[in-house]
Amino acid sequence: PQEELDQILRGFNQTEAEYPREALIHELFEQQVERTPDAVAVQYEGEQLSYAGLNAKANQLAHRLRALRDEAGNPVVGPDERVAICVERSLEMVVGLLGILKAGAAYVPVDPEYPQDRIAYVLQDAGARIVLTQRRLLALLQGTGTVPEGEGDGYARILLLDDEGVYAGQPTTNITRAETEQTSRHLAYVIYTSGSTGLPKGVMNEHQGVLNRLCWMPDDFCLSSEDAILQKTPYGFDMSVLEIFWPLLSGATVVVARSFGQRDPDYLVQLITESKVTTCYFIPSMLQAFLGHIRGDECKNLRKILCAGEELSPGLIRYFNELLPDCLVCNAYGPTEAAVEVTYWACKSKGERGGRIPIGRPVSNTRIYILDAQGQPVPIGVAGEIHIAGDGVARGYLNRPELTAERFVRDPFSDDPDARMYRTGDLGRWRADGAIEYLGRNDFQVKIRGFRIELGEIEARLAEVPAVREVVVLAREAGQNREDAFGASGNTGTTGDKRLVAYWVAREGLAEVDVPTVEALREHLRAELPAYMVPSAFVRLDAMPLTPNGKVDRKALPAPDANALVTHVYEAPQGPVEEVL
Repeated sequence: PQEELDQILRGFNQTEAEYPREALIHELFEQQVERTPDAVAVQYEGEQLSYAGLNAKANQLAHRLRALRDEAGNPVVGPDERVAICVERSLEMVVGLLGILKAGAAYVPVDPEYPQDRIAYVLQDAGARIVLTQRRLLALLQGTGTVPEGEGDGYARILLLDDEGVYAGQPTTNITRAETEQTSRHLAYVIYTSGSTGLPKGVMNEHQGVLNRLCWMPDDFCLSSEDAILQKTPYGFDMSVLEIFWPLLSGATVVVARSFGQRDPDYLVQLITESKVTTCYFIPSMLQAFLGHIRGDECKNLRKILCAGEELSPGLIRYFNELLPDCLVCNAYGPTEAAVEVTYWACKSKGERGGRIPIGRPVSNTRIYILDAQGQPVPIGVAGEIHIAGDGVARGYLNRPELTAERFVRDPFSDDPDARMYRTGDLGRWRADGAIEYLGRNDFQVKIRGFRIELGEIEARLAEVPAVREVVVLAREAGQNREDAFGASGNTGTTGDKRLVAYWVAREGLAEVDVPTVEALREHLRAELPAYMVPSAFVRLDAMPLTPNGKVDRKALPAPDANALVTHVYEAPQGPVEEVL
């Protein structure tokens, strides 16, 4: 009955919990400095800063920022003002992020790997009047509307974080809230994500929403002063917020990986082992590559792995448990528009075998709605679009009021008339135990020969094969190029006709004789799925191509060749019956 369903779904969203709702991120860091001033806060390539040392350096930068004035003599830095930071991973990166927050502003990360046109667009769209950078990156910023401090009008002024003159003579004392006039509803950061129009869009997240996530953590995943967490995510992605500020609010150590190090599994294995890292975040694609480089007793200090950003497969969990049986793996989910993560699942508790690994249950002060096309809650087990409500929801998109109104809509299930929810565009369904299964993007739904197909469902069924470590399914048009087996002579299909293609990677250490054939994979799916959902080609890869932030680069997946198709060898008929047939 509808009344019973409503009661069950409300129960899934009973997540109210206390946290310092009115606090600021850097205030909680300053409290940790008082508790553990001499502990190592951050280390990078043999250098390190204690909690007291990091706090003093960030305070000096904050005082310098607050002393800057525009042409009219007004302060450049204040609540909701944006300060851009374009640096390589280093101690200066952490100092810069903290210094911006302490000065009362919001930081805008600008990855130096971005093309120059994108850097210029972000700086202009964010309205950044100050850019923190390093001397070696000055050439990159030429032509982006930036000038050295004190030169030119109407330009963003540059401060060099690796120039001691920036800090010289500045106080090391904390700046008070009374001085900055900040509240927890002011911006902490603006992170730019890809936009459907081709231009990136800036997501505005406030201190309160970020702190709700930083202060929440289940008992089996808490940090202490004995922990060290690896910081390897490019800081233009919001998982870096967790990697940097979660340990700094907990008394743990941030171990900063060198720039581009997140792409080198051998380097990560060495760094994790030598620095005694206990906690890491991995996109599943990168985790698979990383596990393949562990030898012997390497990385045995790892105790907690957090996965997010892509679907986590049962095959990967099985492989992980073989290599690191004492390490807890947790699956999480959350878009940039909702302060890092909104759901959580400990894979070793249940659900790691067979089927689909859930993205878990809502974190504290977060409500998840799974709605149909009419905006109504769907029953348990039925797919719908994931909507996020609660304290973690972002303010919206910077300078994009129409898009904000489209994606951040009123929450009709709340008594608060100002409550909003974010329409994710992701598909999911409730399980009976209150966990959510992720079913892919609604724009990953394809239509082939009149049938609507969720590619994630095919991927989940293929991931059940023990020999399969990783799988991605795409719909490709026939005859896209000469190498495409669909367009080759003797195969059916004309240009524009779509076919399903499964790309898969075999489990590490599998003997070649145990690698399943195309026919075997096809038969497995035929036993689970209707015929129209069974791919026409199965492409085996040594590894999935990855984007710079470690996700599968779907655009780089190759066209299937003849070896990817199910083929049959001709045998002459034997006997009169076969001859007639």
